[in-house]
Amino acid sequence: MRIYKSLALMALFITLAASGIALMLKAAVGVGAFDAATQSLSLVTGIRIGTIAMILNLSFVAGQWIILKKDFGFRHMLQIPLSILLGTMVNFFYYDFFGTLAVESYILSLIMYVVALVLVSFSTGIVMAIDLVTFPIESLCMSLAEIIPFKFGTLRQLFDVLSVVLSVVLTLIYGLAPSIREGTVIGMLIFGPLMGFFINKAQPILKKTGVVEKVRA
Repeated sequence: MRIYKSLALMALFITLAASGIALMLKAAVGVGAFDAATQSLSLVTGIRIGTIAMILNLSFVAGQWIILKKDFGFRHMLQIPLSILLGTMVNFFYYDFFGTLAVESYILSLIMYVVALVLVSFSTGIVMAIDLVTFPIESLCMSLAEIIPFKFGTLRQLFDVLSVVLSVVLTLIYGLAPSIREGTVIGMLIFGPLMGFFINKAQPILKKTGVVEKVRA
């Protein structure tokens, strides 16, 4: 029973995270490193943003399968439906639900971005607190850290740097609207602390309601 409750909550908050990501993209004041790369690739290829994210996340899962082999288990497999759901819902919210949304005011765009960032950090924090599955890019970095002499934090930061470089290169070559802007800096400063705050607040509630068995330190 607990696993079904956890899966349902995870799906709900992944959907909420997707709505927040779509709003951040609509605000057009810059996005996080990974989203900047997916947005730039989408503009160049014509493939929808959520689909690009889905392809990249599934490739990260495939990388884990290659590295881990027989140690690739149920928690890793769950990243496949997570990636598909997240990509599908980003497409739905960005192109359909918020398809006609256009904010002309710069101040309103910034406000919308910050509200969306809080929503994404909250939703991601709940998914992390449920502790049923890890997001593909983080899980790939964990797997790589077991076979190469780099720590998880260094590898995760490297992925962000590569994402930013890719976005900037594509922007310069194809003359795209920049995805790395002030919103990117805001996200770098407050996303991590906000997510940590929500994880700490959510864990006791999830334990009390029987969604998780124990709270991780």
